[in-house]
Amino acid sequence: MPYTLPAAAHSELVIKKSRFIGCVEPVPDRAAARVRVAALRTEHPTASHVCWALMAGGHSAAHDDGEPGGTAGRPMLEVLRHQDLEGVLATVVRYYGGTPLGAGGLVRAYTDSVAQALLTARKVPVIRPTTLHCVVPYALEGWLRRELATHDATLLAAQHGAHVTVTLQLPEPQGPALRARLNEAGQGQVVWLEPDAPAG
Repeated sequence: MPYTLPAAAHSELVIKKSRFIGCVEPVPDRAAARVRVAALRTEHPTASHVCWALMAGGHSAAHDDGEPGGTAGRPMLEVLRHQDLEGVLATVVRYYGGTPLGAGGLVRAYTDSVAQALLTARKVPVIRPTTLHCVVPYALEGWLRRELATHDATLLAAQHGAHVTVTLQLPEPQGPALRARLNEAGQGQVVWLEPDAPAG
């Protein structure tokens, strides 16, 4: 199961006089990641590098920001991947201390910066939404609307014809329970539709 972070967590390491300021935080996509990285550059105008890695499905990316290729962004991304994180941005701001660390030293420094920040981070499971479509008799509509809050469900649409065709969205784990409740209340009168099926 993938996890995400509800809030940012930070770390700070000093290695051979170079200062590494790490941060892991929830970020949904590459556009939001670029905005965050730009803000860090503004906050740290004299930093040598602002390296980052984003784990967010098709938006995942890694950037070395002038460090030797593969020594910063990619190792940071690997830490996020090994922790099963999704929708998380890792950033490390580096102030160069005058002593070269070498490729191996850089990989360790950037990996450790992210790993240290994650030690204090709270991880929460990623709950994906699911959509349910069904046709219910008019007599059941009021009951269904009252039942939604119990399952963290939202009514996206209700079409009134011979019956009421409803579209609901709710956290995936809640889906089976709501279906069972609705089937029980409807006593065989509830018709479940495939997502793209037309209403009957």
